[in-house]
Amino acid sequence: MVRAWYRAETGDDKEAMMLDPPQFLPVEEVMRKTGIICLKFKAATWDTDGEYAALKESRRYSYEDTVEISKEALPNYDALVKTFATEHIHPDEEVRFVIEGTGYFDIRDWDDRWIRLEARPDDLLILPAGIYHRFVLDKKNFIKVKRLFEGTPCWTAYFRPDGDDQPVRGQYLQRMAEMRLATGQ
Repeated sequence: MVRAWYRAETGDDKEAMMLDPPQFLPVEEVMRKTGIICLKFKAATWDTDGEYAALKESRRYSYEDTVEISKEALPNYDALVKTFATEHIHPDEEVRFVIEGTGYFDIRDWDDRWIRLEARPDDLLILPAGIYHRFVLDKKNFIKVKRLFEGTPCWTAYFRPDGDDQPVRGQYLQRMAEMRLATGQ
């Protein structure tokens, strides 16, 4: 399952960037404090996995593709990797299923603290619309992921602080406030 920890503010983004001492978080706590969903499927057999198909159907993911993020495979690699690493939100969920390689998703919790998620093969992450996040590769500079979308893919990103003015951000913050109240935190 995904490993998660509170992220240090400075350091090499391609490293783990753990606090000293590290503050690891159970995945259940990360999901509660951020609204993300972390699932596990076998990357080698996703195409015959009934549970994967059921997830796609239940969440209405009708479009999927596979992308390899590497210098060799991705046109405009340097510009795109820089964009991925800039804090932003989307008006739709961001769904990534890691097939090969490793990368880090940095997400903000309900206290606006960075949590770093180490995404490895078999990890499927669903980031809710409106959550501030970013993505960086590790030192191997390679990841291959399936991207899933409900309907036509939306590639729109709103970078901080412009994302603060988007309705989807307000909706996300409202859901997080309700979740926080429900858990007494």
